[in-house]
Amino acid sequence: MQLQKFESLHEMKFLNALNKIEGLGQKKIKILMNFFDSAEDVWKADFSILLKSGIGEKFAQRIIEQRGTINPDEEWIKLEKENVTMLSLKDENYPSLLGQIPDCPYALYTKGNLDCLKMPLVAIVGSRKLTDYGRRAAFGFAKDLAKNGVCVVSGLAFGIDACSHRGALDARGKTIAVLGNSLDAASIAPRTNFELSEEIVENDGLLISEFSIETSAGIWTFPARNRIMAGMSLGTLVIEAARESGSLITANLALDYNREVFAVPGSIFSPQSEGANMLIKSGAKLVSSCKDVLEELKLDQIAQNQEEKFTGELSQEEKNVLDALSHEEMHVDIIIKLTKLETSAVSSTLSLLEIKGLIKNIGGQNYIKL
Repeated sequence: MQLQKFESLHEMKFLNALNKIEGLGQKKIKILMNFFDSAEDVWKADFSILLKSGIGEKFAQRIIEQRGTINPDEEWIKLEKENVTMLSLKDENYPSLLGQIPDCPYALYTKGNLDCLKMPLVAIVGSRKLTDYGRRAAFGFAKDLAKNGVCVVSGLAFGIDACSHRGALDARGKTIAVLGNSLDAASIAPRTNFELSEEIVENDGLLISEFSIETSAGIWTFPARNRIMAGMSLGTLVIEAARESGSLITANLALDYNREVFAVPGSIFSPQSEGANMLIKSGAKLVSSCKDVLEELKLDQIAQNQEEKFTGELSQEEKNVLDALSHEEMHVDIIIKLTKLETSAVSSTLSLLEIKGLIKNIGGQNYIKL
């Protein structure tokens, strides 16, 4: 058993070193690994044998030139110092759905709780320039999905991504951030979301990347990141995407991979909603609640069990007030009228529900359901 563990570690060191070859990329690595018996064999092969693998003269020469400047042991130590682990396509922890897509990465880097990969995964993507409507929708959908046993996948970007991660965390649920850069602390981007990345890991979430350590984010890294999000998830939910949004790339990739695509409708007057509304016109499933997503993915039975357990912990008055509220603001006078409860009872119940994190007082005696 110890020997097998050693050989596996030995193999991963060389795979990581291969991933450090500039411009080689995951497609070429997959070609090499299909031709050779091991990553170590690739690393030690001469030019003529590398050429036989089918990667082409340019990349065969690149491996020969660059491997003399890369120390597999030293590069592995860098990973260990950052608490980053590595998965290959053959690893039992490799995301099963991701492994089914034709352009899946051969190697993945992870930081955090690998058990997240065993949960139902739903990606939430959208605009970086979000409106208050988008913020509330992303936070609310993510929170409700997480409450119902779904792990929320997003990209740690500004806007919808960050709100989605925070919604899942607020529900004490699980979330995965797929990054367009490596997982070492210095490379996490955007820097304003560095603390969010740490919070995800500290709360048993997971960070994922296909990029070797010390790789900065760039224009070319984000489409690569998007295919991982789409490929590993059962479905992708788009909230507030402009007509030329990168979120539409993720949605189209999800369709290519035979995954479900959902979209939250937005205002016809909002540029941030043009892309999401266009997706709906093109056949994406319009959703207005977490329940719509769960039912489409056939996860509604899990949701029902979770909901019964959750509502069972509330008093009848709390249930009545919560049922009366929605994600649109509602004045306390309307709540009193709908529930037919005494003013004092509604007031105290609203306070209790806010303490439990189920509703929010947005000012002027107006409340919304979270």
